Amino acid sequence: MKDGNQSVVKEFILLGLRYDKKLQAPLFVIFLLIYIITLVGNISIMTLIQISQNLQTPMYFLLSNLAFVDTCYSSDFMPRLLANFLLERNVISFPECGIQLLVFACMAGLEVLILVAMAYDRYTAICNPLLYPVIMTRKRSVHLVILSYCIAIPNSMMHTIGTLRLSFCGSNRINHVFCDVLPLLRLSCSSTAVNEKLVLFSAAILLVVPVVLIFISYSYIISTIFRIHSSEGRQRAFSTCSSHFACVTLFYGTSLFMYLKPTHSSLLVQDSVASLFYTVVLPLLNPLIYSLRNQDVKIAVKKAGGRACPWKMGRGLR
Repeated sequence: MKDGNQSVVKEFILLGLRYDKKLQAPLFVIFLLIYIITLVGNISIMTLIQISQNLQTPMYFLLSNLAFVDTCYSSDFMPRLLANFLLERNVISFPECGIQLLVFACMAGLEVLILVAMAYDRYTAICNPLLYPVIMTRKRSVHLVILSYCIAIPNSMMHTIGTLRLSFCGSNRINHVFCDVLPLLRLSCSSTAVNEKLVLFSAAILLVVPVVLIFISYSYIISTIFRIHSSEGRQRAFSTCSSHFACVTLFYGTSLFMYLKPTHSSLLVQDSVASLFYTVVLPLLNPLIYSLRNQDVKIAVKKAGGRACPWKMGRGLR
C-alpha cells in the first residue's frame, strides 16, 4: 500500500532500552528474574487469599484482583521485552502492537480503579468500623470490581481504536519498551489533536480524580488514627492501610509524571524509565509490600506452610 511517496507502516521497531552490548546478558537475566518473581509473588497472593479462611474479607478480595491485574500487566509485554534482549531486530507487527496497547491500557485503568476501591475499603474500616460489615459486603466489593472493568475496558478500547486509526507513514521506530499511546502519537503523520485531548481526559478521570479521592480518604483516615487514644490502637490502624498507601504513592507518582506532561515532550529516556518503573517494578513490589507489612498475610502463610508440611507442625507441638 502507498500513500503518496510514503509506504504505510505495517510493523514497528521497538527501540527499547539504551544499553551497552556487554550488558545484554546481565540485563536479560535481571529482567527474567524480575518477571519470574513477579509471577510467583502475585500468583502466590491470589492462591493464598483463595485458600485461607482468615483472608476471606473484602480488602483481600480486592487485593487478589490487584494481584491478577499485576500478573496480566507484566505478561503483556515482559516476554517481548525479554525477547528483545536476544533479537537483533525488535519488530512488532501492527496488530500485535494494537493488542499490546489494548491490554496495557485496560490493566493500567484497572490498577487505578482497584486502588481507589481499596482506599474506600480502608476509609470505611477505620473511619466507620461499626458500619464496615454492613457497607463493605462481599457483594459490594464484587460490584466495585465489576464497575472497574466496565470503566477500564471501554477506556482502553477508545485509546486503542483511536490510535490505530491514525496514519503511520513515516518512521516506524518506537522510542519505548512497548506499544503505548504517547510514543505512537509521536510517530503519526496525521493530526493527533483529538487523541491528545482523549489522553488528557482519561488522565483527569483515571489519575487526577482518583488521586483527589484517595487524598480525601487518607485525610479522614489519618485524622481518625490520631484521635485513637492508645498507641497500640493507632499502630494497628496505621498498619492496615500503610501497605496500600505505599503502593498508591509509587503508582500515581510515576503515572502522573508520564501522562500529565506535553505529549510531544522529548524526554524519551525518562519516559522509558518511568514506564519500566510502574509496569515492571510495581507489579514486583506490590506482593512484597502486602506480604512483608501485613500481619494477616504472614499468619496465613504460616498456616498454609503448616498444612503443606504437617510434620513441621508436629515438631512445633512437641
